[in-house]
Amino acid sequence: MTKLLRVLALFSLVVATLAGAGGRRVIKKISIPGDYGWDYLTADSEGRRLYVSHDKEVVVLDLDSGSIVGTIPGQDVHGIAIVRELGRGFISATDQSLTEKGSVTIFDLKTLAVIGKTPVGEDPNAIFYDRKTQRVITADRGSKRVSAIDPRTGNVTGKLEGLAGKTEHAVSDDAGHLFLNIQDLHKLLRIDAQKMKVTGTWGLGPCELPSSMDMDRENNRVFVGCRNGLMAAVDGATGKVVTTLPIGKGVDATEFESATGLIYFSSGADGTLSIFHEDSPDKYSLVERVKTQAGARTMALDHKTGKVYLSVADFGPRPEAAPGKAPGRAPMIPGTFSVLVVGK
Repeated sequence: MTKLLRVLALFSLVVATLAGAGGRRVIKKISIPGDYGWDYLTADSEGRRLYVSHDKEVVVLDLDSGSIVGTIPGQDVHGIAIVRELGRGFISATDQSLTEKGSVTIFDLKTLAVIGKTPVGEDPNAIFYDRKTQRVITADRGSKRVSAIDPRTGNVTGKLEGLAGKTEHAVSDDAGHLFLNIQDLHKLLRIDAQKMKVTGTWGLGPCELPSSMDMDRENNRVFVGCRNGLMAAVDGATGKVVTTLPIGKGVDATEFESATGLIYFSSGADGTLSIFHEDSPDKYSLVERVKTQAGARTMALDHKTGKVYLSVADFGPRPEAAPGKAPGRAPMIPGTFSVLVVGK
């Protein structure tokens, strides 16, 4: 085979691969009762459950049928972490009943019964399980700290305090490091997961207001979604921003699918789902940009089916602002809270 033919064959293979990865659209809308807000979703692909934060509760859906299987009570809930080996789940919440207004609710994965509640820092947002230290980690925005919880006892066993700026989303490489966005400072922190100590502080320019995050653990690449309409791929060892690419504005969730090398960014301001392919650790290409719905900022990926789930609702017109005051939030139209399903 000539060199030209080899190049053409390789080009055809790449085009065919990307074409096969495209063609996604909104294929279903799952209605959920309750006219109040939401935050993150978590898909337990192995357990076939979707956990949807819904302000006063977490709504649990069957991933295969889309039916509601139960709810878990809470107060201003944010995120959900699953620890399957212990049969437990963990919910971060801005809990007004506590002095510091922040807690993690522990629940049983089978029965959805609440097992206990652990006070953490004020306004915990991100929550995830670090497999290296076998602890549940929260990023507590109000207290500007990171808390580590023993999932077996529910006790806080480590803290990183005194962080400057607004902590946002975070992820673990499961090899001893945590990565945390500091949103208002446009920075990414690397943290020693055992010692709870900052070991790297990196600027993300031109990516501003970093919000969402996931990573390719095998290639040590951290993917950050920024609310100014850019994504950044960052070398987890050096902090170097290896590339930035445009996404929709108002991003609030990122998911990496290791089996396909696809990276998903959901943006609520323009209602788009941007999907990229990791061609190599330092090269990324746009696969497609799917139209979702304005406000669909958070999402979860089912790693078994490749379907994406996004929380959304319809809103009426924003009320006029009183003299000297900022305008209020647009009211949610009753009965419109739902989960969009994006697939082929």
